[in-house]
Amino acid sequence: MTRRTETVPPDYFAGIYASDADPWRFTSSDYERDKYAATLAALPRARYRSAFEPACSIGVFTHALAGRCDRLFATDLVPSAVDAASARCADRPNVEIRQGAVPADWPEGRFDLIVLSEFLYFLAPPDLAVLVRRIGDAIEPGGDIVLVHWLGVTDYPQSGDAVAEAVIAQAAPFAGLQHQSRTAEYRIDVLRAGSTT
Repeated sequence: MTRRTETVPPDYFAGIYASDADPWRFTSSDYERDKYAATLAALPRARYRSAFEPACSIGVFTHALAGRCDRLFATDLVPSAVDAASARCADRPNVEIRQGAVPADWPEGRFDLIVLSEFLYFLAPPDLAVLVRRIGDAIEPGGDIVLVHWLGVTDYPQSGDAVAEAVIAQAAPFAGLQHQSRTAEYRIDVLRAGSTT
């Protein structure tokens, strides 16, 4: 399978959501349920002051993560996904969801938690490098960066393993690896800002 060489364009995702409101079965798959539980379990702290979750899709994990955050800002590039996420999180007043694609639409402010789950492999290496720089500018000292990546074969610009290792390497000047876990289907990597290896 030949990999894409450019970042996957917004139209690709808009088309997926146009034909299916829950294209990756976030609300029903055992994989997603188990991965969400493992991601929450991997968070080093019980509570965070201000978190950012880009590419939140329809907000299933967002809703769960909100219980661990004083404030959670989330984005997605597909308007229908943003609408679904906003509706799902309507009972979470600490959640704000907007349309936007990273790295271009990176929010202002600082965060003590940034969760990057199952979308970084859609980015070509130059866009990934910009995103890592944005993380470095936005993460508070001592803040946590959580990477979650599916390990299956795709035509995306990067594999799950390759993109996770690239982020870890590029973030080394400002964050160090604290924890890794792996299943046959996905990996979770936790980095802490100000702890370099």
